[in-house]
Amino acid sequence: MRGDDRQPDSMFSYVSAEQRVPSDHPLRTIRRLVDEVLRDMSKEFDGLYAKVGRPSVPPERLLRAQLLQLFYSIRSERLLMEQLDYNLLFRWFVGLEMDEPVWTPTVFTKNRDRLLNQEIARSFFRRVVERAQPWMSDEHFTVDGTLIEAWASQKSFQPKDGPPTGNGRDFHGQQRRNDTHQSTSDPDAKLYRRTHHGEARLSYLGHVLVENRHGLVVDVMATQADGTAERDAAMLMLEARRRQAPGRRRRVAADKGYDTRDFVQVVRDLGVTPHVSQNTRRSGGSAIDRRTTRHAGYAQSQACRPRIERVFGWIKSVAGLRKVKLRGLAKVDGLMVFASAAFNLRRLSRLLAVAPA
Repeated sequence: MRGDDRQPDSMFSYVSAEQRVPSDHPLRTIRRLVDEVLRDMSKEFDGLYAKVGRPSVPPERLLRAQLLQLFYSIRSERLLMEQLDYNLLFRWFVGLEMDEPVWTPTVFTKNRDRLLNQEIARSFFRRVVERAQPWMSDEHFTVDGTLIEAWASQKSFQPKDGPPTGNGRDFHGQQRRNDTHQSTSDPDAKLYRRTHHGEARLSYLGHVLVENRHGLVVDVMATQADGTAERDAAMLMLEARRRQAPGRRRRVAADKGYDTRDFVQVVRDLGVTPHVSQNTRRSGGSAIDRRTTRHAGYAQSQACRPRIERVFGWIKSVAGLRKVKLRGLAKVDGLMVFASAAFNLRRLSRLLAVAPA
């Protein structure tokens, strides 16, 4: 018998969003983890808001909405608000009732930018890492950096002293260096290129330290782009690990860009064995010799090293940080840290799904 295609407008619905979301949906595990983290951060949220006045947008909902934007590659806040208006899964994850109005994009953006600073992002990330400790190694790590293109054009790169040179579009034959020029759109962004044959772009550098057991992010930071930033950031992150658990022997894998004598020596002084890829073409030869490469652990570290590329691939392609839409190092660092926390949450949901009961 053919069904009836009449579409009456129902006044009431007796099925909640909680009932409509499948019990095995991956966002259920993530929502449970996020709720635990946000409950721990409640006192921090209290310190960000006044005791009197009109109630603001709950910070828990702002952070859940930001996670959705990263998970589902939503390129703008306007599209995110549009999805929240009719997507029941998004409403359930954020905590909105079925008939509750969504925020305007401007209200969401203003409240989000006021809340999601470096301190809150790093506090959120730290609590996610604490919940991932059972799946993390505390001895074997990999470190690397990636280029994050800034939200600034080439024509904004103007001389620091003196009038602008033309309209900024035709700069052929001119010497443009970071010590003499600066972007008028984003002064923290630096002109940088990763290879000798690549194009120099206004960029930042994102640095990640992952453990080698399951590829979870242990530490992360964003810095200005320069030739030594990757090694400097790696030493800072390894020093932070040493302070958390002094006396423990660790090893770290890295690519050829970290094969310098200064970096290798500092890492050894921190009690970490540098399993760095040998750069035999460098003047003076590699800083890593047979004393390190002859051990089986060196080959194991090099085999695990490509796992860090999954982090960069997800953060830049899915989370949308290939070209960051924020300006200023502080905001870029906060977003990089929060995106790494989102990656860990996504990874944890899969690890918990296969964990024995």
